[in-house]
Amino acid sequence: MSTLVTIGLDVAKSVFQIHGVDDVGKAVLRRRLSRHELVSYFAKLPVCLVGMEACSAGHHWARELSRLGHSVRLIPPQYVKPYVKRNKTDAADAEAICEAVGRPNMRFVPVKTLDQQDVLSLHRVRSLFVRQRTAAINTVRGLLTEFGIVAGKGIQRVAELRQRMDKVGSDLLPDEARTAIAEAFDHIDALSKRIDAMEARIITWHRNSEASQRLASAPGVGPITASAIIASVGDGRQFQSARHFAAWLGLTPRINASGGKEHIGRISKGGDRYLRALLIHGARAIVGTSFRKDVAPRLWLKQLLARRPVNVAAVAVAHKTARSLWAMITREEGYRRIAAQAA
Repeated sequence: MSTLVTIGLDVAKSVFQIHGVDDVGKAVLRRRLSRHELVSYFAKLPVCLVGMEACSAGHHWARELSRLGHSVRLIPPQYVKPYVKRNKTDAADAEAICEAVGRPNMRFVPVKTLDQQDVLSLHRVRSLFVRQRTAAINTVRGLLTEFGIVAGKGIQRVAELRQRMDKVGSDLLPDEARTAIAEAFDHIDALSKRIDAMEARIITWHRNSEASQRLASAPGVGPITASAIIASVGDGRQFQSARHFAAWLGLTPRINASGGKEHIGRISKGGDRYLRALLIHGARAIVGTSFRKDVAPRLWLKQLLARRPVNVAAVAVAHKTARSLWAMITREEGYRRIAAQAA
């Protein structure tokens, strides 16, 4: 009887598809399971290599199957798609995962711990509240503009906008519109309080994490960015170099090469959009200090701004910061300012 060595598991909410092969690649197992049958079924199987897509609940099931002794590998979904033949079905997806997990040059996603997913949940909820607050502010601005009430941009000017609304009489702003917009302002205030509460919990986690505190010593990196990076990448050993880490964040340029001709384009914008946005926001703050007279100028940044636009320089600084952060994570050391300034 053939020995089962590799399984491709297509994960869904309630239905799971299994495709297993033996040591010569011959299919020996095809089965469809419900959610409550999955763990008990794998407990009866011999220890083998299990491949899954790094999708929703993928890390949870990876931890559950690892407790049973199986070797679990998570694969980015975009790396599985080329192995799908013709029609997309659960069985075809499971077969593609089974084939992809056995490739010697395949890239895998490290399984996140409960502690990592714990703090990432805070970041995801905070990001949701920030988007909702931004949408509410834009709605309020649009409505008040129709009545001739405007204020400067930025969340700091929302209070000023509300004061101007209160000063306007009913002859310019009808009562029903005033009531509706006031409700939107209250919604913005409630979201701000929830954002502050999420940030307070993130900072508490950051203060209890030595690795996160080390990252926060780098310029342009605060508790939010540091905790998000530590929770997302762990010890960073899954990346071969600092450039691989920057490429995973989407901060390296796209390269199109053919026939000995190479074209370097814009950044790829791949990977984790949330982490990339945090790093670029921090880089904008660093770039902004170059225009202040009370801050000692960074020579390399001043030269960069002389030949590139501000936004391009900010992305370059974010790339440089990302590579420094990877070195700090893997070497378990703080930011070396003297060496950075010398460079």
